Amino acid sequence: MKYMIGLLFVITLGCKSKHKEGNSIIANYNHPNLSYEGRIDSLSSESTKLYWPGSSVTINFEGSSIAALLKDDTGNSYYNVILDRDSIYILRPDKIKTYYTLAKNLKEGKHSIEIFKRTEPHYGTTSFFNFKIKGKHAKILPKSPPKKRKIEFYGNSITVGYAVEDLTGKDSPDSTYTNNYLSYAAITARHFNAEYHAICKSGIGIMVSWHNIIMPEMYDRLDPFNPNSKWDFSLYQPDVVVINLFQNDSWLVEMPENENFKIRFNDKRPNASEIIEAYRVFVNKIRGHYPESHIICMLGNMDVTREASLWPEYITSAVKKLNDSKIHTYFAPYKKTGRHPSVNEQKVLANGLISFIETHINW
Repeated sequence: MKYMIGLLFVITLGCKSKHKEGNSIIANYNHPNLSYEGRIDSLSSESTKLYWPGSSVTINFEGSSIAALLKDDTGNSYYNVILDRDSIYILRPDKIKTYYTLAKNLKEGKHSIEIFKRTEPHYGTTSFFNFKIKGKHAKILPKSPPKKRKIEFYGNSITVGYAVEDLTGKDSPDSTYTNNYLSYAAITARHFNAEYHAICKSGIGIMVSWHNIIMPEMYDRLDPFNPNSKWDFSLYQPDVVVINLFQNDSWLVEMPENENFKIRFNDKRPNASEIIEAYRVFVNKIRGHYPESHIICMLGNMDVTREASLWPEYITSAVKKLNDSKIHTYFAPYKKTGRHPSVNEQKVLANGLISFIETHINW
């Protein structure tokens, strides 16, 4: 796959909603031939909202060029634009509702465009309105057959792909360097050609986070920042669920001076039994929504799995209490570097998880 770093040019074409404009065709956000992945808000009367990393929209078409009408609420969200499942360009939507040319001067024949969200919720939410296809024989083609497998991830910055493209090794918080497409989660989904949902946020934990929300409070939301925005779990029943959490908890439970520690624990560090029970309760909630799914309780590859760490034992104990043959544990070895996983470290993490799934799960 060709990976081309560079922002797409912005071309303002106006916001007309006609379905045909001479040699142009509009595929509105609710067109039946569009394919979405991720927790997508389609309740709006004019657009879909893309919140979560890994959220995507894809169209198959014929035409010489294609543009997308988008609006971001911060201007800090980034997307990969994937042409014909090969070349990748980077798109940063503005806060102004604007058409972005995604591809032009295309050869005759069938093409596909996918817009894939690189960044996580706090960087911004993007509204997708439509695709505009131009060309003498512009046509919206049927969408690809549904993928036979479904996978879902619950995780922190490791799963997000935080700073994965910061080649300086400084873990820059700039959204430019976050790329969920290169995370172990997205790599694993592509390997199995599985539909992909990623419910993840940097700094989050099960008991305590580096910010004011923990995963048990956020996991069931459509809009990550609206407690009243609940996801309908019946819309997506994954074959495999991967939970990779506790990295942040492992640091914060040792920091009684931290404000989030004080809020969550009332100045008293949780003991082993409390940690195990918190994990058991969360996994049991996931099981309640997905009674038939395989659940992989994963940990790593940062220092939570270093030698002598007790956190793998906590997870093992919690899973044992659940007594469920379809709940598994997988602990990725500590990568022995201080920063978040690099591109290569994400690949290693993905390869380990892929091998585990191929060995232990028949799906």
